[in-house]
Amino acid sequence: MSRPKVLVAMKLVPEIAIDLLRKRFDVEVCDSILVTQAELMKKVPGKFAIFCSPANKIDEELIKTAGPSLKVVGTISVGYDHVDLSAMKKYGIRLGYTPDVLTETVAETTVGLLIATTRRFFEANHAVKTGGWKDVTLLWMCGRGIRNSVVGIVGCGNIGTSIAKKLKAFEISQLLYTSRTEKPAVNALGGKLVTIDELVEQSDFIILSIALNEDTKFIINKERIAKMKSHAVLVNIGRGGLIDQDALIEALQENRIGGAGLDVMTPEPLPLDSPLMKMDNVVLLPHIGSASVETRTEMAILTANNIIAVLDNTVMPKEVQF
Repeated sequence: MSRPKVLVAMKLVPEIAIDLLRKRFDVEVCDSILVTQAELMKKVPGKFAIFCSPANKIDEELIKTAGPSLKVVGTISVGYDHVDLSAMKKYGIRLGYTPDVLTETVAETTVGLLIATTRRFFEANHAVKTGGWKDVTLLWMCGRGIRNSVVGIVGCGNIGTSIAKKLKAFEISQLLYTSRTEKPAVNALGGKLVTIDELVEQSDFIILSIALNEDTKFIINKERIAKMKSHAVLVNIGRGGLIDQDALIEALQENRIGGAGLDVMTPEPLPLDSPLMKMDNVVLLPHIGSASVETRTEMAILTANNIIAVLDNTVMPKEVQF
C-alpha cells in the first residue's frame, strides 16, 4: 500500500525535519531554492501535504490542481499572506505555521537593523573599504542615538513585545505602540497604546512588526510618511506590503525622513535597479529576520510536525484558525 506524499517546495531544508517526514510519507523535495509556480503546479497533483515558505503562492488554482488528496499546507513562517485562506476553507485544507519559535531571533534582527540604520554602519563600512575614511570632520558619519528617543512599535504581538523589552534597555524616553488591545507586558515597560497616526507623528524610530492583511496593507502610506519627523527612521521586519514603497522612495530621495531599515520589501528579491539600492540612507537585508541556524531548524521541525499531526488526525502544534 502506497504511503501519502509530501511536496517540500524548496531544497536545503534541515535534514532533521525531512527525516521526520520520511518516516511517515513519501517525500519529494524540489531541487530549487525559489521554485516557480509552474513547477509547483507540475509536482503538486496527488500530494497529501505541501511544505512551503512565503515565496510560494498557495492559491485556489494550485489547490485544485493538487486534487482531493491535499489535506494540509505547512508554511515555514509566521506570516501566511501567501496562502488563500478562502480557498483553503472551501476545500477543507488545514494550515500549519511557525509562530513563537522565531520571536527572539526576529527581535534581535530588528534591533540590529535599527542600530545599523540610525548609526549609518553600512555607509561607514563602505567608506572604509573605498577610501572615504580620510580628512574626516567632527560630525562625519554621525547618526542619531537611541537613548532618550521616542520609539513606536506598530503591532505589539510576541515579536513587538520582545523588541520593546530589548529597546527599553537603551534608556529610551518614551515607548509607543499600536495594537487591537492593551498589552499589559508592554504597559509594564512604560508603553503607551496610541493610534497609528499619533505614533508616526511622535516617534523618532518607527518599527513595523505587524501581520500583512487587507487592513494593514500600506499602513504606512504617503499621508503617514508626511506626518513623520524629518529625522525619523522607519524599520520594517513584517512584510513589504505594509509600506507604500513608491511613497517611501520619494520621501527618502527628498530627505523628508531620516532613513529606512528594511528586511522586507516589494518585490522580493528586490530588483537591482530599484532606487532603494542606490540610497545611502537605506539599509537593506534579504528577509533574514529569523535567520539563525537554531531558529530555522526549529521552524522546519515544527512545520514537519504540523503536517504529521494531520496524518494522525491529532491536534496540530500550531494551526491557523479560519
